[in-house]
Amino acid sequence: MLKLLFVLPPLLFLALLTQEPAAPAASTAPAAQTAPAEPAAPADQAAPASAAVPQNNPVKPTAESQAHAKNTYSIDCAMCHGENGNGKGDLVGDMKLSLKDLRDPDTLKDMSDGELYTLIHDGKGKMPAEGDRAKPDDVWNLVILVRSFAKK
Repeated sequence: MLKLLFVLPPLLFLALLTQEPAAPAASTAPAAQTAPAEPAAPADQAAPASAAVPQNNPVKPTAESQAHAKNTYSIDCAMCHGENGNGKGDLVGDMKLSLKDLRDPDTLKDMSDGELYTLIHDGKGKMPAEGDRAKPDDVWNLVILVRSFAKK
């Protein structure tokens, strides 16, 4: 039994060493053929709108999709932008923010739906991005909801 204590650990160690490394998940192009990385946008600027993002909202709202957008807004946005979009959420004072009133029709009149989508998806400054947490249709429905604040 005592021999096993001395022999087994080195055998296990050798067994693990002789295994072949795992194959890479996907083949990568040689370094000379890859495109250089684009520089990251400064933290206080939103990333430029992707060419893949349409300028007009492709989503038609439904009662269910707007209910989901309201829920998402109340969790992720209202703490700063306010429950009704007035820009006076609970964190505005603490974070020393000055947010625009989304209820004012002039606030977003010069922004396309695509620009709003990019702003919500990518974030800007202290505003965190929805990014991969939300499906594209969910972000488009948030655009519809935010625009609806000015129509009330």
